[in-house]
Amino acid sequence: MKKIIAAAAIAGSFALPAAAQSTTEDKAATPHTFTANVGLFSSYRFRGIDQTFGKPALQGGFDYAHESGFYVGNWNSNVSSGAGYPEGNLEMDFYGGWKQSFGDFGIDVGGLYYYYPGSDAKPLSNTNAKNLGATSSGTNDNFELYVAGSWKFLTLKYNYALTDYFSLPDSKGSSYLDLTANHEVADGWFINAHVGHLWAPKYKYNTAGNRSIEYTDWKLGVTRTIDGWSIALAYVGTNANGSCTPGAAEFYCFYNSLDATLDPTTGLYGTGSRTKDAGRGIAVVSVSRSF
Repeated sequence: MKKIIAAAAIAGSFALPAAAQSTTEDKAATPHTFTANVGLFSSYRFRGIDQTFGKPALQGGFDYAHESGFYVGNWNSNVSSGAGYPEGNLEMDFYGGWKQSFGDFGIDVGGLYYYYPGSDAKPLSNTNAKNLGATSSGTNDNFELYVAGSWKFLTLKYNYALTDYFSLPDSKGSSYLDLTANHEVADGWFINAHVGHLWAPKYKYNTAGNRSIEYTDWKLGVTRTIDGWSIALAYVGTNANGSCTPGAAEFYCFYNSLDATLDPTTGLYGTGSRTKDAGRGIAVVSVSRSF
C-alpha cells in the first residue's frame, strides 16, 4: 500500500542524455521531464497503517512527465507479508494520469495499480468461506482511480477502488478521501499536515461478518530540504481497530509474517509468532533524495 503517510521524496529532474543537451536552448525547449527519488524511512505507513511491522523501509521511484500534463511513473517499497500479502515482501506501484495548473489552482486525474510480486492471496483458514483474495490463489493487487484538486499548498484527493481492495473479497468501490497541506514557513522548511478517511462498506469481517472497514488517519510533521535532500519527522496516527487482545484481535492487528502453506494440524495458514497494532500512533523519520 502506498507512500502517503511517510514524508515523500521531493521530485527533481534527471540530467538529460548528452545528445539532448547540446545547448541551453535545447534543454529549455524539451517537452519531456524525467525525475527519480529514493528514500530511507524508519517505518512505512500507508493510509496510517503499518506496512513493515515497525521496521525501516527503502523506497524509490521514477517518473516521466510531458509538458501537455500527461505523466506515468513507478514507485517501490519493501513491505511485511504480515500486512496482508502472504509470502510477499515488495510493493510495486504503477500510475499514470494528467495534471495541470491554473494560477494558484491545479487538477490531477489518473489511475494507480498496486502490485505485490510473489504474494499469494489464499484464505487465512481452511474454514474461511471467503478467501483473502477473490480467488483461491493469486497475486495481491489493487487498482484505483483518483481525482485531486489543489489550491496553493492544499490538496484534496479522492481514490476509488475498481477492484477488490487489496484482494479483500467483496470490497470493490472502497474509497479514500484525504486533505494534505505542505506549507513552506521559512526557506527550506515545510510544515506537513494530513487527514484522511477510508471506508470499505461492502467488505465485512469478524465471526458474525457484520463489521465493515472504516477509519480516519492523520499526520503532522516538518521537513527540511537541502540541495535536493529531504529530512523529515512526522507523527502518524489512526483510529483503526488494531487491538491485539487475545481472543478478540481486531482487523488491523497484524502478524509479523504470513505464508500460504496450510498447517494440516491446525487448519490454519502460517503466521508469525508476534502481533502488533498496525494502526497505533508512531513517529516516522526519513531521509530522501531527488534527482
